[in-house]
Amino acid sequence: MNQNNRPYIVVTNQGQSLPPFELTKSKHILGRDCQFADLLVPPDWGVISRCQATLVEKQGNYIIYDGDGVNPSSNKLFINHHLIAHDIGYPLQNGDIIKVGQNINILITLKYFNSHSLSNVNQASLSSINLQQKSVVIGRDETANLQLLSPAVSRKHAVLDYLEPSTYLLYDYSTNGVYVNGTKVNGKIIINTAATIKILPYTLLLQNNQLFIADTGDNIRLDARNIVRTVKGNGNEQITLLNQISLPIEPGQLVALVGGSGAGKSTFMRTLLGIEPTTTGTVYLNGEDLRNNFNLYRNQIGYVPQKDIIHNSLTVVEALRYAAKLRLPQDADIDEIIEKTLGQIEMQERRHVLVKNLSGGQLKRVSIGVELLVDPKLFFLDEPTSGLDPGLDKKMMQLLRKLADQGRTIVLVTHATGNINLCDRLVFLGQGGNLCYFGTFSDACQFFNLRNGDFAEVYIQLDNQTAVIHTTQRYRWSSYQHQYIDQRLGVSDSSVIAPKPSPPRVSPLRQAWILCQRYGQIMARDPVNVGIAIATAPIGILLIDLAIAVREPFILGSEADPKLAPLAQTVLLVFSCAAIWVGLAGSLQEIVKENDIYSRERLVNLNLFAYIASKVTVLSGLAFLQTLAMVAVILMAFGHPPATLLPWGLGLTITTYLTLFSALCLGLMVSTFAKSETQANTALPILLLPQIIFSGVLFQIKGVSQYLSWLTVSRWSIGAYGTLLDINGLVPEPIIFPDDKVMESAFKTNPVYDPSWGNLLINWQVLLLQGFLCLAIIFLLKKRQDII
Repeated sequence: MNQNNRPYIVVTNQGQSLPPFELTKSKHILGRDCQFADLLVPPDWGVISRCQATLVEKQGNYIIYDGDGVNPSSNKLFINHHLIAHDIGYPLQNGDIIKVGQNINILITLKYFNSHSLSNVNQASLSSINLQQKSVVIGRDETANLQLLSPAVSRKHAVLDYLEPSTYLLYDYSTNGVYVNGTKVNGKIIINTAATIKILPYTLLLQNNQLFIADTGDNIRLDARNIVRTVKGNGNEQITLLNQISLPIEPGQLVALVGGSGAGKSTFMRTLLGIEPTTTGTVYLNGEDLRNNFNLYRNQIGYVPQKDIIHNSLTVVEALRYAAKLRLPQDADIDEIIEKTLGQIEMQERRHVLVKNLSGGQLKRVSIGVELLVDPKLFFLDEPTSGLDPGLDKKMMQLLRKLADQGRTIVLVTHATGNINLCDRLVFLGQGGNLCYFGTFSDACQFFNLRNGDFAEVYIQLDNQTAVIHTTQRYRWSSYQHQYIDQRLGVSDSSVIAPKPSPPRVSPLRQAWILCQRYGQIMARDPVNVGIAIATAPIGILLIDLAIAVREPFILGSEADPKLAPLAQTVLLVFSCAAIWVGLAGSLQEIVKENDIYSRERLVNLNLFAYIASKVTVLSGLAFLQTLAMVAVILMAFGHPPATLLPWGLGLTITTYLTLFSALCLGLMVSTFAKSETQANTALPILLLPQIIFSGVLFQIKGVSQYLSWLTVSRWSIGAYGTLLDINGLVPEPIIFPDDKVMESAFKTNPVYDPSWGNLLINWQVLLLQGFLCLAIIFLLKKRQDII
């Protein structure tokens, strides 16, 4: 075959190949209509158009055009997800694989062979593995039958066992999951032929007992089609944030979103990212509805928000290590990946520097490095050069240019226009989310008539809504709209409504352990603050000891003392409020201060239970140290009352710890509601005052206030303390005069302090219940805040 050593193409449909088409003419047309095409495919191959592709010889090689070179085909042609324009064409190289359409479930390819042409080393091979009578191991390990080289792939990610012809059993052994036809595999699943298997960036096709790598995920394109986003204003009027935006972003492009404040740049970027809903229109990633299939790609998309997403108390290498542990499988070579990442962001010499000591540009580099750990091929950055001087701005843009040249598709929002000439495409949005321009920097200078290339002048030109609308209409009727959008916008089958894949499952216990380590290390980096947190309550207790001088508030003397019981109750109020104070103070900022970090990690794979558990675990450990310090001071400063239900020191320890636990959970709940750290701090006195007022110590609680007191921590804390102490036993007996008149003590016995096991256990149980109710509210509130 091909004895004349002529170029030829092989057309494959679902793994079935037609006999090679030898290219002997100066022009060939591939299609399923014999009136137009000389390279005929079967008429039932409906995906291929009547005139799908035109091949024109030039200097011994061929250029392929979509359609007939004048009119494009229905499903178009793609190479590495780059669209081949019908009037520009693409010069073929030996080994090139051209795909018809973007529907991965309908795999029709054209493979070009020409021994006289250079081989395309960037093309992924559609080589296959025969599955008959075999057990195929899929993973990152060199010994795997099918090796997938993404760092997020486990060494032994999955195993595909042959059961019988066209029937297989797939086992998932991975950390980051396997999807079959969009459905998450939970342990194992029986699959039949013609199945699509997604393993992180890789798309595998199972057809005719053959397993193909249909897509390596190295080339990602985005197609935004008719994006409209409206929201309700204060008067229920509709406010348009994005107005009918369509544009293609092809693999390896660096794209800048620019425009005035309020033009919708960040909204559009978040829409392209898949986390912002649209009123109408769809964003497609390699032909798939991104928002609907976001769970398939959440581990493969890099996103650096405007605010920093790393803890400033960690060193650079520590920040990268914890991020790697959370995002990569357990068997990943984390040290090697971190070294590679440090090289990519040029931070090797600053690896052991605390993040808080980095410059603004270095901090942005580390934020980018966190995302590079999983080697994403799609990257979004919101104002990465904000606050940087011109020199650092240029260095940052050069870094992004370098990352794009490595094959990543990068979209950034920026106000700085000094270095946007490094970008492949510019998107200028005007007020109301109108697309005023999309294209190259050089053509933008012509379109906006910029003589000196100063793009800042565009902001002046479009400073009002009338100018924006005029420019939008002018662009739509310009050749740039046709050249950069109409000719290059990909096609997608929007009629296919696929089920929304569930997110990959992670190990909550493993994540909780990693988060506890990180949180504990962050806390240990500030020993002064930890010392103050431990010493605050004991100091307050020592002050009350000085205030009451030589009196023993807990021990009944040889004579009755009507002032002893109220004094003991007041001292117990100090114990309770001191514990509540330090519990609240130590937790009120702990969630709100990490909102940006949490949101990013949650968007990837952070388990909500693991996050909350890590906060409670570390803060509970601190509460235990605070309890020991408080109990030690109490036992030294005050006399030990006689044991009633259990030893005073033991009961004191349990009650103090439960009070601290309930208070820290309350603080975490308020931190979840707070919008800022300042707002959280302001809540401290507001939270503490009800604890004092409704404790039942300063005022007699009756009626509705009695039920309100049940919501406070102090009511149950003092109840437990008073039960252990037996405050009722400190109340003197009534004095009976000779005339049988009775004079009772001003402080009366109270059933709240009934010295019984049942009463003590109720107080302890309610303290625990209050804590767990706060944690449940935190979980529900954070769950509602999920953006996708």
